Amino acid sequence: MAGIATAAIIAGGISAVGSLVSGIFGSGRAKRAARRARAEKKRLRGELKSLESSRQSVINPYENTKDLSSLAQDLSGNLSNPFANLSVATGAAEMQAEQSDIALANTLDTLRASGASAGGATALAQAALQSKKGVAAGIEGQEATNEKMRAQGEQSLQSQKMQEQQRVQGVQISEGRRTQSADAQGKSFMFNAKERREDSKIDYTRQQITGTQKREQQAYDQGTRAITGAITGVASGLSSMAGAGAFGGTAPPPPPSGAMVSDRKLKENIKLIGKSPNGLKIYAFEYIDKIFGKGVYQGVMSDEIPSYAVIKNNKDYDMVDYSKIDVDFKQI
Repeated sequence: MAGIATAAIIAGGISAVGSLVSGIFGSGRAKRAARRARAEKKRLRGELKSLESSRQSVINPYENTKDLSSLAQDLSGNLSNPFANLSVATGAAEMQAEQSDIALANTLDTLRASGASAGGATALAQAALQSKKGVAAGIEGQEATNEKMRAQGEQSLQSQKMQEQQRVQGVQISEGRRTQSADAQGKSFMFNAKERREDSKIDYTRQQITGTQKREQQAYDQGTRAITGAITGVASGLSSMAGAGAFGGTAPPPPPSGAMVSDRKLKENIKLIGKSPNGLKIYAFEYIDKIFGKGVYQGVMSDEIPSYAVIKNNKDYDMVDYSKIDVDFKQI
């Protein structure tokens, strides 16, 4: 019996030491993983900076827009009044007058030769005068018609000049609007492109930081689980040794795998954050001794839960079997 007890004591001691060593190595691996995550975060940030510095510049596709209003020319100076230089057709009238004079002279010669009376010559002279009056009236009518046509031509010229000036003004206004619109669209394009680029960089940086923070947090969680497992293993080994009589007494059963250190006196910065469906108070807290874990955790206080979930060990603090209550123990 003594040999069996001694073997049990040795086995318990080996188990306790093995758990402690395993916890130490597990914690070391977690710390190395955290350092690798931090190094990766630093590397990614350097790579991001390099990518940002080598990106092409945002351009304004409308910066070379030309003002084409100078291509529109005022052509009104090339217009002319086609009726401005109309002349009176006096040649035909003068020929008609000369013919009347010649006819009158011939008639007078005939009268003289025939010995006709002076009354006949007078009548001929009056007829010739009347013919000349008709010629003069024809010239005056032609002049009146020419004046009317000159007025109409001037009116048409002024109308065409006004139309040409309005056309040139319309081209200038339209071109001014086009260049202003192109300038505004270019500025809007540049602003939106830069805004999207900045948003993309911000989102990318946030994703990188979130990813590395998650990996760091996972490493810390692994370290916490390693330390907690070591403590549980040591407690289990010591319990086995105690049960074998190494400490002169009977040891309690080893704590279950879901047992966590939850004694109020081992915690600080305790804040009530809610209640479970069964009415158990849920707290956020930190461990005073960081060997139990770093950061903020969620859990209960061992002095506020049913006794069947509280585990008493040979230390001076309590543990809680979270598998028996409706509260999750986790890091937050």
